[in-house]
Amino acid sequence: MAVNVFNTASTSENLSRHEMLEWINSTLQLSYKKIEEMCSGAAYCQFMHMLFPGSISLKKVKFATRLEHEYIQNFKTLQNSFKKVGVDKQVPIEKLVKGRFQDNFEFLQWFKKLFDANYDGTEYDALAARESQPVVTGNKVAGKTITKVGLKPKSSPSLRAGSKPSGIQLQKPVGTRVSAQKKPVPPTSPLTSSGGSGGGGVVGGSVVSIHELKAVQAEKQSLQEQIADLEVTIQGLETERDFYFAKLRDIELLCQDVEESPLVAQILDVMYATQDGFEQPEGEGEGEGELPEDTGIYDPDAVEYENYEYEEDEQEEY
Repeated sequence: MAVNVFNTASTSENLSRHEMLEWINSTLQLSYKKIEEMCSGAAYCQFMHMLFPGSISLKKVKFATRLEHEYIQNFKTLQNSFKKVGVDKQVPIEKLVKGRFQDNFEFLQWFKKLFDANYDGTEYDALAARESQPVVTGNKVAGKTITKVGLKPKSSPSLRAGSKPSGIQLQKPVGTRVSAQKKPVPPTSPLTSSGGSGGGGVVGGSVVSIHELKAVQAEKQSLQEQIADLEVTIQGLETERDFYFAKLRDIELLCQDVEESPLVAQILDVMYATQDGFEQPEGEGEGEGELPEDTGIYDPDAVEYENYEYEEDEQEEY
């Protein structure tokens, strides 16, 4: 029987998004880039097969899946395996299959605790266990047998017309269109006619060989791919930041609504604590919304009020 775990505030030692992805990819021999790719449920099923081999049959798991109803079937298989080994956890299938970061990341954090509590260290060949099947999510394939479904790695040349497998819509990596439009063409001017196949072109008054042009194009494409990966990373970090900030804001509002107590004061002290070595700039936050006493500053509201009282007194005299 399985050891049950609970994802509460007392068990707050959670891994980051990048550490989670590294654990998943290294354990199951995958190449996931986002937490959202766990929405297919296939990886969870194989983790359960790794922990409790008799609890689940990988033949029922749909690894090469792109449809939501197949995701649901995988999670139902996972739920049945939970019941067999006595895991008291209801899988939020409707939330997970939507592929949202927050829902999948919270469930993955709980599952990592379940894995650590039940894994006995037995060696496991994930690729052989699933019979070298690639794990597909959306238009991406995770695993070392990518070519079995007709897809090529990101660094390979563009697919020719007719080589695209039926029913699969591929997207070119960032930078492919640019490199295709600016493919270097051997110059035919008299300046390079004697160069043969190793000739070059004149750029800015200097001679550049074809090999150098190709090297520059390759470097450009590599940099564009790195930029695309960084943009994805930044987007994920911003989503994660907003998610936890919203939680902190909810905690702050709850603390403000309840009566003052030592526990609430400790919680607010933790929330408002600054990093060691941080000092507030001089003059910041001072004198805002306050006026020193007896400054003699003109107060228009008070004057208008006095004039109003004076006019009423004059009307009574008349």
